[in-house]
Amino acid sequence: MLRLATLSLAFTAALVLAACGSGSSGNTSSANSAGSPESNNAPAGSSQSITIAGSTALLPLVKQASADYQAQHPNVKINVSGGGSRVGITQAAQGGIDIGNSDIPAPDQPGLVDHRVAVVNFAVAVNPASGVTNLTKAQIASIFTGKVTNFSAVGGKNVQITVVNRPRSSGTRAVFVQKLMNGVQPLEGGLTQDSSGTVASIVQQTPGAISYVAKSYVKGPNIVPVSIDGVAPTDDNVLSGKYPFWSYEHMFTKGQPSKTAGDFISYVQNDSAALKQLGFIRVSDMKGAQ
Repeated sequence: MLRLATLSLAFTAALVLAACGSGSSGNTSSANSAGSPESNNAPAGSSQSITIAGSTALLPLVKQASADYQAQHPNVKINVSGGGSRVGITQAAQGGIDIGNSDIPAPDQPGLVDHRVAVVNFAVAVNPASGVTNLTKAQIASIFTGKVTNFSAVGGKNVQITVVNRPRSSGTRAVFVQKLMNGVQPLEGGLTQDSSGTVASIVQQTPGAISYVAKSYVKGPNIVPVSIDGVAPTDDNVLSGKYPFWSYEHMFTKGQPSKTAGDFISYVQNDSAALKQLGFIRVSDMKGAQ
């Protein structure tokens, strides 16, 4: 009897151990499923979130489009910031953000996919105390290289010039140097500001100030967009090819975008109301302009 009781006790213990082992296996399987490669390596944007940074010239359009888009798609969260075009390109190439906004192409980043979303009209802007409404390219170059320091030398009032520059990370600066300075960099030193909004505020508050900024920021009585070689910075003059200071706006992704990011990029490209309201031009309206 003692032997039988011992065998029965051993059999019961084996069953308990088997049950515990089965439960442990089930828990491990559940953990592996939750942390499976399919879950950990989900495509960028699958969480219905998008992170965007870069060009401050494109910032108003992307902010407005993101607000409109999120109102229509409440499950999508979009985080938008500035930092400058080169910041947008670099962070997108490194995979730190989903979309990098830029005023300039990125030929040195072959891993990036370029999505042209709009055309931005830039302006050389002055404080009205300067007394100028038109400048030639040569005069602009003379001002920004420090050869001319008073507006009286370029047909304006006897007002000392205060140049507000952009940092080298700025796409707006890159377009300015290419289109109006024949590749010559502005004189370093003095005031340098990255944010387009801050640049516009400084020009408004500083008699004699001059800078270059997206035309959408040139608003109010204390900032004037000057004509360049007699051509005003209007959309019609951009479309006709008469006005030189403009660029395509780019949204870069590292490889093809996720569906969430791709849908938003398409939304920005086709958000006609925001494009018109904020002073941008549809890419399709350029009709082959270079």
